[in-house]
Amino acid sequence: MAELSTRASLTPPILTLPAPAKLNLFLHITGRRDDGYHDLQTLFQLLDFGDLLHFRAAEPGELAVIVSPDSGLDSTQNSTQSMIPTEDNLVYQAAMALRAASYAQSSQDHPAPGVAIEIIKRLPMGGGLGGGSSDAATTLVGLNRIWQLDLSTDELCQIGAKLGADIPVFVRGHSAWAEGIGDQLTPVELPSCWYVVIKPDCSVSTAAIFQDQELTRHTCPITIRAFFDRHASGTQHPAVSNDCQAVTERLYPEVAEARHWLTGRAFARHTRMTGTGACVFAEIESREQGERALAEMPEHWFGFVARGVNRSPLYR
Repeated sequence: MAELSTRASLTPPILTLPAPAKLNLFLHITGRRDDGYHDLQTLFQLLDFGDLLHFRAAEPGELAVIVSPDSGLDSTQNSTQSMIPTEDNLVYQAAMALRAASYAQSSQDHPAPGVAIEIIKRLPMGGGLGGGSSDAATTLVGLNRIWQLDLSTDELCQIGAKLGADIPVFVRGHSAWAEGIGDQLTPVELPSCWYVVIKPDCSVSTAAIFQDQELTRHTCPITIRAFFDRHASGTQHPAVSNDCQAVTERLYPEVAEARHWLTGRAFARHTRMTGTGACVFAEIESREQGERALAEMPEHWFGFVARGVNRSPLYR
């Protein structure tokens, strides 16, 4: 079923869960694998801001997904969200994968449980915030509870990793140092910090960035200890950078414009891009500073202020 029916959308949720955003505090590409994927090092910072998922009862065997843009997003930011074909939506794929793994013996006479999932979309597409991956992870965690499957976190991660490399960090629900293709995770405790995040009026194709011939692919790996020792001493480690940033800004000059604009705010620290973009972010001292930036930014941009968290709000 491609959309929720009016009746289903009015049914009270049986469970509502958040799907938090992430920032890449740095992103290094350390090599290219034979399978076409890239080895990388990154530091995932979870945020207390993201999408919201409503899980509703549905007829046995029915699996429905709809994307409902949050009223706080303007039409230019949310219009593409509702146009995602159901089969291409990671939430639908995650629900189908979990159901296939857990109800392999279901039949027409004994169908798998039904569910209707409504995504209240607050995170923009093509922003590098992990919105789709986080939505999929929340789907796995939520349906594991609703269907009383009692699958372990490791088992949910194994299902999620087949759909996207970023899904496991959201399933585990902790800010983490990541290596491999982003699937080798080490939980870390990061200091509390406020961030202002801005998305210019463009959406970045991750595939285009990783296929670009000018992308840096052989940055020297660093250790977690070396990174945090330099960070604790107040010395900016050379790894506090994003190897994708130069390519993204060349292909999408709007990203460079947004980063330069944010760098020009006196209170913004360490302005950089997250993931492959298009969002840029900066550390700030307070929510008030972030709200000031949002009030001054161009009207055709989208932005929000969030606090970095070590534990995902999904598990609170």
